[in-house]
Amino acid sequence: MTKTFKQLNTTDENCLMVVDSLNLAFRYKHSGAVDFCEDYMRTVDSLKKSYKATKLIIAGDMGSSSYRKAIYPDYKQNRKDKYADQTPEEKAEFEAFFAEVQVILSKYETNGIYPVARFAGVEADDIAAYIVSKRKKHNLEQIWLISSDRDWNLLVDEGVSQFSYVTRKEFTVDNWSDHYDFTRDEYISIKCLMGDSGDNIRGVPGIGPKRALQLVQEYGSTYDICANLPINSKYKYITALNDFGSDNLMLNYALMDLVSYSEEAIGAENCKTLDSMMENYFK
Repeated sequence: MTKTFKQLNTTDENCLMVVDSLNLAFRYKHSGAVDFCEDYMRTVDSLKKSYKATKLIIAGDMGSSSYRKAIYPDYKQNRKDKYADQTPEEKAEFEAFFAEVQVILSKYETNGIYPVARFAGVEADDIAAYIVSKRKKHNLEQIWLISSDRDWNLLVDEGVSQFSYVTRKEFTVDNWSDHYDFTRDEYISIKCLMGDSGDNIRGVPGIGPKRALQLVQEYGSTYDICANLPINSKYKYITALNDFGSDNLMLNYALMDLVSYSEEAIGAENCKTLDSMMENYFK
């Protein structure tokens, strides 16, 4: 059974914490803070102590995913367009923010406080997914993921839970149904149907959360839905699904399924580096 925050305060176990470094930093960006390095590092230490984590890894982003850009050139193009439209003042604020984040990560790396996993063209999401995939290999009883990114919900499993520093909510195997009306296994297929506007990933026109859930419950996974296309129906959203087609659904799967594609997203050589880092850290 997944341990809650209260239980972790009274239980000592082999627990790893993975921090979504940029996601946590945006908390300070939204509050208007500038020199937040010391408070950021205190917050990380406090979270580690609260969850009684015996180990902690900082997962960092270094640009958008080269893997995703290669298979879908418009990936996160909406964000680039938004940044291009910034005023000089807004650009200066963002540059100062990212500079402070680099200061934080450099301090962790230089002083050897916690391992920092980051690679050019690789996103923290994929690093977290890869680390989670090695949980049993390294005999980790529990992994706590610190991120408010709902994409990280895909990683919630037995022995893997998530805490959102923004909402102060925990996502675990045991309380999943408190947050969602679909199962953990259904989540990725629902995302494939809906797409992700934040990352500029197209979904099927006319299909929102309710219709996506209905389709998954009626036909099954993304693979099952693809196998049933075209679906005979007069409903416009089904016609849109038929037009969207299996190729686009499977493209969305490759773009959003962190669990299945973390190795491809990270790259073979970077995976070797990450493996070595974990071997040294967990020995």
